[in-house]
Amino acid sequence: MRVVSRELTVAVCRTMPLGLVGAAGAAGLLMAGLTRATGEAGEWLALPLLRAAILAFAIGLVFLLDDPARHTTSTVPTPRPVRTGLRAALVLPVVAAWWTLALLLVPRDLRPPVADITLEAGSAFALAVAAAVLAVRHSDIARPGARLAAGLLTSAVLALLFWPGRWALFVPVQDERWAAAHDRWAVVLAVAVLVGVLGAGEPVRRWAWRGGPGRRPYS
Repeated sequence: MRVVSRELTVAVCRTMPLGLVGAAGAAGLLMAGLTRATGEAGEWLALPLLRAAILAFAIGLVFLLDDPARHTTSTVPTPRPVRTGLRAALVLPVVAAWWTLALLLVPRDLRPPVADITLEAGSAFALAVAAAVLAVRHSDIARPGARLAAGLLTSAVLALLFWPGRWALFVPVQDERWAAAHDRWAVVLAVAVLVGVLGAGEPVRRWAWRGGPGRRPYS
């Protein structure tokens, strides 16, 4: 069993889009590092820059389940939830290390409350992975990450522009709605984790999301 697990882990690692995730992580760290060069504007720019860093890394995470060989591995004896869970487990230490570094790049006197901003980051990352899980479960596309990345970026912009103020999520630290906003972030995190777990099973039916040449009826 240990040999099989080791072989499975190696196989999964080889198919993970680490380059894309790494590029997104580097872009996010660059944004977090800009908080050290904002001068007097840093007090009000630090939080938006850190949120932009979170979004950048979340965009990278939507590529986590991209696998050009997904149609050839659909017949392997290892269930899809195990393969999906293994990918998430392998990337989790990377996410934790990235987030720790991102926080350290923000000067201590400009850093927002760590627990609350970590909740925002965890929610964004969980949403990204849950979107990838649903895309793989309900479509035949081997690499849905590009479409998901565009959708996540668009959704973030629309949320910033049109999200109702009474249900605000993106508020400044000094805003009296800060605590209530993070109660909502906790709900977002719980829903994202639940959707991701429930969606990790074997597909039962397909949406009519065509993936172009090479689409298969099952995966």
